[in-house]
Order: sequence, then C-alpha cells, then structure tokens
Amino acid sequence: MELDELRKRLGPFCEDKYGAGARVFDVVTMPGHAGFAYGFRVEQGNAVESWFIRLPPPNVNWRGTADVLRQVAVLNALDGTDVPHCSVQWSGDDLQWFGCPYFVVPWLEGDVLRIGPEDWGAALTDSQLLDLGTQVMGALAGIHRVPARETPYLGEPVPFVEDVQRWDRFYERAADPECLRDAPIVRQKLLDRIPDDAPVGIFHGDFQIANLFCATASPRLLAVIDWELTGIGATLNDLGWIATFSDREAWSGQRGAAPMFLDPLTLIDLYSAACGQAVPDVNWFRALAAYKFAIITGFNLSLHRRGKRVDPTWEETALSMTSLIDRANELLG
Repeated sequence: MELDELRKRLGPFCEDKYGAGARVFDVVTMPGHAGFAYGFRVEQGNAVESWFIRLPPPNVNWRGTADVLRQVAVLNALDGTDVPHCSVQWSGDDLQWFGCPYFVVPWLEGDVLRIGPEDWGAALTDSQLLDLGTQVMGALAGIHRVPARETPYLGEPVPFVEDVQRWDRFYERAADPECLRDAPIVRQKLLDRIPDDAPVGIFHGDFQIANLFCATASPRLLAVIDWELTGIGATLNDLGWIATFSDREAWSGQRGAAPMFLDPLTLIDLYSAACGQAVPDVNWFRALAAYKFAIITGFNLSLHRRGKRVDPTWEETALSMTSLIDRANELLG
C-alpha cells in the first residue's frame, strides 16, 4: 500500500478508535518487512501514541504466511505470560479500513539484535551477551510452554515427515544445484531418524537474532517479533534454527567470518535450563534447520537471478549452501 493511501485510511480508523480530532502523522514504511509494515503516530489532545501496523503482502491470497491473523492468535496467547512480545491493540478482517486484514501493536523504541563489527551489539561484553542469551532462551522456552489449545486458529500440528519432505519442491527449483549435491543424503538420514518423542506445541518458525527486538542502552529483550512462520509442530525446530544461525561451522564466506551470537552449545544449555530438563534429539533439529536453510538459499538465489525477487545478498549467502549441507550431514552422524 502506498503511504498516501495508508494515511488516508488511517485517518478514519484512528478517529473510530480515539474519537473525533485524532491526528495521524509520521506514517513511515518500517524496515525489513518488504513494504507491508508501517509505523504511525496519533495525537489526541496533549497525548501522542506510536503504533506499528501489519498488513498482508500485496496481491497475494491471505493464507499461510500472508494470514496476519495467525500472528494475532499467537500474540494474544502470549498475553499473561513472561514472554516479551507486542500485545495486539487492534486487529480484524473488516475490509472497510484497509481493504485487507490487519493488526496494530505498539511501536517499540530499540533495535533488533545486531552483532556485526559496526553494530550496537559489538560493544556488548561476554557477560552482557550471556545475560541477553539467558533472556532470549528463557523467552523461547516460555513460548513453547503455551498450550497449543490456546491457538486453535493455527490448525493441526505439522507432521515431522512433512517438515522434511515439504522442501523437495524448493530443492528442485534451486539455483547452483551442485552446491546441494549431498542434500538427498541428508534428507534420507532425516527421514530415517525422525524423533518419536520430541515435544509438539507452538513454534515461532524463524527464531533468530533478526527477530529479537531489544533495548540497546541497557541490553534487554523487549519483544520476540515477526511471527509470519508460526504454527503448531515440533517446538525444537526453533532451537535448531537459532543454533544453526550461531554455528560457525555451518557457514562459509563473509557470513562464516562474521561475529555470531552465543555458540550453539551455550544456547542449548540455556534453553535446557529454562525448560528445567534436557532436550532430546537436538542434533536432528539442528541438522533439519541447516538442510532447510541451504535449500531456502538455493531457491531464493534462483528468484534473484531470474529477476523475480531481486536481492543480491543471496549471492553471498549462497557461499554457505554446501557448508550447511555438510554440517547437517555431520550432525546426523
């Protein structure tokens, strides 16, 4: 949606929520959301409040990851828990306001966790990183404790077998297939060793540092954000995912040399401590995460090169396709 159109739509929406005289200003496109998440402020009397609105991507069916009300279901379920998150102020599928479903949450002040050489996280001490890691993995354990029955909107659990096989169609369309030459070996190992007693519940789906919103002055986790990939299924997918993104052995090129968050074993230990018990089959979930992201990279690289979704960063990420598959193979023994 163009900003001018959104401003026009936000006017009557905010008058409905605040009353006559509400003034909308500072309507901006938020970074990192492909142009369908926006910030805005509302002045009513002497008070100003700041909000973040999420809309579906344009020109798509409102299903799956484009169904923003899935995110609302989880965020509402987290209310009353200790998990840092953005509580939903308004949401709905009434098309009179924006022509699509929507939800609105507070516009937080801070930044996602960034730890590159020029980023705010680079100045954190080892003690601060460990404290932040404790908060992060405690939040993840808290998400996984929420009963799946609290989010019936999310549907049935994703079967473990499907969570391996659903990447086949992306593998077939990946660029640089030679970099994925051992992917079929990893796929078969994953299918042969599917855990039979791993916990099932609400998962985030993309639990990594880019989705951890923090106060930067005194490092503190303010909210786990970006729930597009949430669902019901194996909760340890989230642990495997963040461990993979912090596993130096899984990455090559600049990404492999870049600073990373706490090492995988530390993250796993912190999660286990937050859960109060050991976590089973964690290497299977780490391997699945590496396998998934290698294929996702190949697919997105194909979209980039064909001009379907131009993003040159996938050229650099693609340097790790082979190392991700190799790491998955190693984790599976």
